Amino acid sequence: MSNTKPLLEVKNLKMHFPIEEGILIKRQVGAIRAVDGISFTVNSGETLGIVGESGCGKSTTARAIAQLYTPTDGEVLFEGKDLVTMSSKELLKTRKNIQMIFQDPYASLDSRMTVRTIIAEPLEIYSRTGIMKMTTEEIEQRVEELMERVGLSRFYKNRYPHEFSGGQRQRIGIARALALNPKIILADEPVSALDVSIQSQILNLLSDLQKEMGLTYIFIAHDLAVIEYISTRVAVMYLGKIVEISESKALYKNPLHPYTQALLSAAPIPDPLIERKRQRIILTGDVPSPDVERYGCYFYDRCPKKMDHCKTHIPPMEQIDENHQVACWLHVDKAKWPV
Repeated sequence: MSNTKPLLEVKNLKMHFPIEEGILIKRQVGAIRAVDGISFTVNSGETLGIVGESGCGKSTTARAIAQLYTPTDGEVLFEGKDLVTMSSKELLKTRKNIQMIFQDPYASLDSRMTVRTIIAEPLEIYSRTGIMKMTTEEIEQRVEELMERVGLSRFYKNRYPHEFSGGQRQRIGIARALALNPKIILADEPVSALDVSIQSQILNLLSDLQKEMGLTYIFIAHDLAVIEYISTRVAVMYLGKIVEISESKALYKNPLHPYTQALLSAAPIPDPLIERKRQRIILTGDVPSPDVERYGCYFYDRCPKKMDHCKTHIPPMEQIDENHQVACWLHVDKAKWPV
């Protein structure tokens, strides 16, 4: 592992949404623990994939990193500076380096704005605030350059989003995310709403842009094949927690957490001989509600390998080797178990 400082460090990040009761006087009676104390790092130039079931907190994590949500607790350090405690002015300067590509290309683009206006908007905002200095001609030139870079003709810049297909709309979203020359892009399920043939085009585009521009990605998806294709490292989330994080090849070859093993066993393999022979791990029950405070392993209710100790103690993130960590009592030396 490199000794260079990570581009992004997330430390004990929590995002709890209050549950309130009352009509005239509101009082908090609980909280939805969407993200419940996760930590990880992202190095410059790599792609960290975040995978897990719907509702596990993947998208909330991305929005909390981008400060679209104000985290309940924890730190989000970008180049060593905590975004959570920054002033509004500092955050505006820093956030041009952290941009998002959203999941739904049909909902994330304003239907009343032309493509030119959509891509130029961040450039115009930062020009008005004085953080960047660009003339109208330079902005126009930048819009056309970005359109060409993502595979769209600059002659379409005065068209509206409804005149484009889903794949083309996502290219517009990518161009908008690239406008400010960010260092890191948070891609929140950017291909899940697209046809499979279009998905591959968008994934290849993102890979090419990463090589050309030295971009860093946090790539969120529930599709294991997509994550395997594009990611350098993979973090597996369950019920607001990261249960395993590893280099992509090592994780797919040797998953250690029972939840990761169950996820990978459900993913189809293109070889029919291997597919027929392998055993699937069927998880019983539903994902527990995130509004319940837990004192043991979050996966306990559904784990096929659970032990009594798991019910009352949350497992620590154990370092298995240099690039592989897992939060499971099966991989913690019994001498370290709390009494």
